[in-house]
Amino acid sequence: MKLFALIAVTMCAFAANSVLARAGVFMFAMDPLLFAGVRLASGAVMLAVLVFLRGGWVPVDRARFITASMLLLYLVPFSIAYLTLPSGVGALILFGIVQITMFGGSYLAKTQPSARQWAGMAVAMAGLGWVLWPSERMMLDWVGVIFMVVSGFGWGMFSMRGRGSKDPLGDMALSFILSAPIAIILMLIGDGWSFGGVVTAVVSGAVTSGLGYALWYRVLPQIAAATGAVAQLSVPVIAILAGAILLSEAITLDVVLASSVVLGGIAVAVLKRT
Repeated sequence: MKLFALIAVTMCAFAANSVLARAGVFMFAMDPLLFAGVRLASGAVMLAVLVFLRGGWVPVDRARFITASMLLLYLVPFSIAYLTLPSGVGALILFGIVQITMFGGSYLAKTQPSARQWAGMAVAMAGLGWVLWPSERMMLDWVGVIFMVVSGFGWGMFSMRGRGSKDPLGDMALSFILSAPIAIILMLIGDGWSFGGVVTAVVSGAVTSGLGYALWYRVLPQIAAATGAVAQLSVPVIAILAGAILLSEAITLDVVLASSVVLGGIAVAVLKRT
């Protein structure tokens, strides 16, 4: 029961990043670059403190700078996308692109997917197409969609580079810290400072990202790979519900059905792979 509770808290933290970003840049009119900078800096501080308290560190080399650049490729477009995208729909696009990116990475690494995996990814892509297809009930801003696709690719690449890490917490902390100079630049060029915006950015960086990632790395060794993959299927659903409750975002039938298709297809592919 305790393990289930930890998993649930972690998935809520991941979903909260979408809701907080949407609230920060849309409701509180904070510049998305400023939001990204504050979130990144807050996460770097929190993760550095956690690693310091734990003791030990990781060496810095060229490969870790590449990993940090993938973190930036995720984090900055993520904030920009939420200028126009609802939090739940944004999370669904992000999650779908992350899984497709990792699936493609496995294929390029000569890990031949099975027919079932191909079918699962095809279904997921069809579901994403459903979400993105313009209709009278839902029109998505294509600039926001493109930024979220880039963000999903960045997080997928970041996740793949972290596979097999012997010190995932240390590696995550180092990626945030190496990105800190960019965070400072983003905070200098961004505008729209507001109390609400700063609070959402700090909570997103220090709590739902920093502590959320740390908790997830604590939980992962205790569960099967398939369990971890399936648990993450809940993130877009939580984000959709939270966005409706906290931000008064509409939940349309198209979003519900398309979400079911996307997550169902990913579940088929991920479960088979793991």
